[in-house]
Amino acid sequence: MEGQSVKAIYALYGDADAAQRAVDGLRAAGVAERDITIISGEPIEEYEFGQRDKATWLHWIAGAGGFAGLLVGTWLTWFAETAWPLSTGNMPIVSWWPNLIIMFELTMLGAILATVVTLVVAGGLARRKPVLYDPEVANGKILVGVENPRDADLPKLERALTAPSGRLKTIS
Repeated sequence: MEGQSVKAIYALYGDADAAQRAVDGLRAAGVAERDITIISGEPIEEYEFGQRDKATWLHWIAGAGGFAGLLVGTWLTWFAETAWPLSTGNMPIVSWWPNLIIMFELTMLGAILATVVTLVVAGGLARRKPVLYDPEVANGKILVGVENPRDADLPKLERALTAPSGRLKTIS
């Protein structure tokens, strides 16, 4: 690996215990938590590395999307009824009980659209191809690696990733 720049270094593990030891080894080698990439084909929540990205803003974003939908629904029904006032026989032009149906539907539409957009952006689904991925992840392997490591850190990273019986790979 001398003389060429490495885009990523990673190892594949058959069990979560070995992956956890690799994550701990990378931390001990001085790699920041945000620089460690862990990819698994299924959630592994009983291990510490499975809890890393647990905190999310998704419910707040969905709530804001729902609130925006409610505002649009309220404005739309009010605007449509006041822009073309029909004779209602001494009843109010704006009728809120029937409008609640449209307001509810647009509230749900806003929440759903905000959730889908958030999942696409946060999940990285908008990217064409991830930098760090291996097809063996789909067969049950767990990938633990570091993207864009410094050349001086490569020996430490190799030791940290191969110590818990990992198969070391690099992307140049």
